[in-house]
Amino acid sequence: MLIARNAVGKLQASFAGKEDPKKQLGIITEGLKSIESAEKDNKTKNWTETWAIKSYLTSYAAIIETDESSSFKYFDTSEVAIKKAKSLDKYEDPSGLIKASEHNILIKKQERGSLSYFNNNFKEALDDLREASDNFPGDSTLALNTAICAQNVQLYDESLKYFKRAKEDSIKNPAVYQKMAQLYVAKSDNQNAIKILEDGLAFNPYNRYLTNDYINLLLDTENYTRAQSLIENNLNVEKSNKLLFFLYGYLQQIEGNNPTAILAYNKALATDQNYFDALYQLGLAYLNTANDAYKNTDTEKKNQYDSLINRAQFALLRANEINPNDKQTVQLLIEIYTRKNAQDKVQDLKRKLQEL
Repeated sequence: MLIARNAVGKLQASFAGKEDPKKQLGIITEGLKSIESAEKDNKTKNWTETWAIKSYLTSYAAIIETDESSSFKYFDTSEVAIKKAKSLDKYEDPSGLIKASEHNILIKKQERGSLSYFNNNFKEALDDLREASDNFPGDSTLALNTAICAQNVQLYDESLKYFKRAKEDSIKNPAVYQKMAQLYVAKSDNQNAIKILEDGLAFNPYNRYLTNDYINLLLDTENYTRAQSLIENNLNVEKSNKLLFFLYGYLQQIEGNNPTAILAYNKALATDQNYFDALYQLGLAYLNTANDAYKNTDTEKKNQYDSLINRAQFALLRANEINPNDKQTVQLLIEIYTRKNAQDKVQDLKRKLQEL
């Protein structure tokens, strides 16, 4: 035991002197040989100090050993030793060896958890990272990785807890706010989801992904006025954002303002001519405008009906080329060809619809 205590003192002096890790491992090996003898002695095997020293030496060895296999063997030994030390009747830690060992073990658990995390073994990583994060709450990266692990194993409340911890550390990463919002939406807590996205946009103004999620959530919750204002503000900055033009058109279409919707969809298509959603909605907007023209008593506007129907047909045919399996597109084309009395086209499309 005297030799083991001496090894602890030499190791602490070696750390203070920033000596070579190989020399430190030599000191640890010397101390562990003495501890092995103490473990077998009928008297010293029941001393808390015996197991505290063993845990202390092996926990440091786990950190400084460069061979991964040997490092984790030391780690496992340290965990067993610290449990034994705490199980003894006269458990005490006057030298702080157990406390130091616990700190070292946490560092190694964090390392092990991180290895599992980067190998996408989220279930294995979660316990280690969670324990490390609870002991190092100021580490926002650790909290973030713990949250992602919990999310991947579908522990959503747990995931939110650690995302909040990362957020409290003023983390600005937009992905954090995006993931938190998704979790709130999954819990049907749209109010908090909106609040989180607003917080994220305060740190990341005009971030495309946060903005898109925010607008879509506003639309899902029928906050159309707020959504339209946000889209208009963002279009002043991102003048070639096809999604913003599409969403602006969609809002106009909801309000029955089809001509403005058509202009917005065409601007979206000027950026991406194969934008399926814009083509489909454009066809629908032309069809709605054609219906309005047909009902109009004004002869000039009524004469626009055929032109509008043709434009709807053209847009929907392009949409059908891009996504031939979309049933709604086929149904609208059937409606248009029925109006044109093109029965052969109608029958072809009906057969196609039955196959989808």
